[in-house]
Amino acid sequence: MSLKETLARVDADLAAGRVPIARQRLRGLVSSFPYDLTLRRRLAEVYRLYGDAAEAGRWMYLEEDRDADETAAFEARYGSPGWRMKALAWRGPEALAATAFAEGQLVAVRTACAEELGHPVDWDDPASYRDDPEEEYEAPSGPWTVSGVLAGVGCLVGVLAFLAVWVNGVVALFD
Repeated sequence: MSLKETLARVDADLAAGRVPIARQRLRGLVSSFPYDLTLRRRLAEVYRLYGDAAEAGRWMYLEEDRDADETAAFEARYGSPGWRMKALAWRGPEALAATAFAEGQLVAVRTACAEELGHPVDWDDPASYRDDPEEEYEAPSGPWTVSGVLAGVGCLVGVLAFLAVWVNGVVALFD
């Protein structure tokens, strides 16, 4: 599916209230087109619908007009430069960035990571920017989402319904 077709589906998903599907499509597009800042901006807009400032800040990090509170939330959630490198999902040299500001941001994150770890790091080699090469990267947990809460409530209701049927069956055995 082409970029244009996928973006049309994102628009249709958002119009229909299918925000998680739109988010998933945009994440795939950012993965396929990491240099396209407009895709990152669209993804930040979707995370704002969730009220997730850290993720909005993550996807706006390369933009000059980014929100300072969102940037601070991103930097707090992804506390080390290595985690930020992973979170930014960039590939290739910083020179591929669409703007001078984005290039400067990428250089700053990579430089901070290299200084912290004491060796050169490369966007295309995630093992080079892990604190411990044996340790797997684990994304920090984010705030609760409406869909997550609803799924949890749905599971709880299902378990309670099962227990009610089971208890009624046990009671019926002794009647």
